[in-house]
Amino acid sequence: MSIRPTEAPERAGHPSSGHHVQHHEHISARPTRHVRPASRDPFFDNAKLLLVTLVVVGHSWNLLPAASTSSPVYTFLYAWHVPAFVLVTGYLSRSFSFSRRNLHKLVTTIVVPYLVFETLLTLFRSTVGHEDLGMLYLSPHWPMWYLSALFLWRLATPVFKRVPHPLALAVAVSLVGGLNTLDWLDLPRTLGLLPFFVAGLTMRREHFEWLAQPRVRVVAAGLLATGFVAATFLHDVPKGWLYWRTGYPDLGVPFWLGVLCRAAVMAVAATLALSALSLIPTSQRWFTPLGSASLVVYLFHGFFVLGAEFAGFNGWAADHWPLSWILVTALAPVLAMFLAWQPVSSRLTVFVDPVGTFSRRRARRADRSSADPAPSSG
Repeated sequence: MSIRPTEAPERAGHPSSGHHVQHHEHISARPTRHVRPASRDPFFDNAKLLLVTLVVVGHSWNLLPAASTSSPVYTFLYAWHVPAFVLVTGYLSRSFSFSRRNLHKLVTTIVVPYLVFETLLTLFRSTVGHEDLGMLYLSPHWPMWYLSALFLWRLATPVFKRVPHPLALAVAVSLVGGLNTLDWLDLPRTLGLLPFFVAGLTMRREHFEWLAQPRVRVVAAGLLATGFVAATFLHDVPKGWLYWRTGYPDLGVPFWLGVLCRAAVMAVAATLALSALSLIPTSQRWFTPLGSASLVVYLFHGFFVLGAEFAGFNGWAADHWPLSWILVTALAPVLAMFLAWQPVSSRLTVFVDPVGTFSRRRARRADRSSADPAPSSG
């Protein structure tokens, strides 16, 4: 099945030692070595790695026959993993304000990577895949929707931090947003997923600590198991509801029914997303450092998936079902781990965060120059 520009979506508090920390990005550009600063909260790096890996898995499944997107496991995954991704993003965006420093960072870490990878993906798809693509930059291609949405969510953050009942307002915007037909910057999906971002903004570190309690984890596991069983009966549900980008008119339902259906999907997604976050390890693990390179994984995995499609993997997958499903599902996490591996991610960061990379290099050169002893005058 060909992957289209609007195909399926993908994408701090204090650690146990007690000091407060804020991660400023959900999907981080700068990889961190295995010797990690004490200020990083391992839970959020673990969450970022898990969720971006699930994004890679979900996108890789589009290489398989169309039946795979109607399977219970596909329906179950897309019912919650993108909302969970957005919720964590909202939590890690709480410190954003309209300060000069934050606006500069918004441009260098979101806008610049968006422009770079929109251009690279367009060139790759047009030259290698010989695809005739639509409007550039205003219509995000494939996974780039997440950066455009994050840009708009961040701009709205100071507003939602000030208004009363921000989550109720975000839910109302999402429900009414189902009527929107303007697709610039993937606005329908941005509005649809807004409640999960705002929910993250309103959460505190204590909420995640409560989710990690053993009794809560038992309930969470039961809810996820129930969700998977339900997906076996509801796997034929139109996937437009789970992608959050399709308006009520295109789904063929009147406004009142669209509101009821989206509200139901929203409630299920929130329940399963929080349940999944409950089961994520909160302590340092061998894979924790890989979470700091989640933006590298997110932005580069598409070239591998598209490359496999252009090489004709779809045809082989259709002829070797279900072996192809097993192979893709096993290799997708390996690809995510490979891209997040420090020797790889440290070299790819120059494309993901070019402004920050060059600034850090310039600072290191300045430090070395200042450390050199002055030449003797005698």
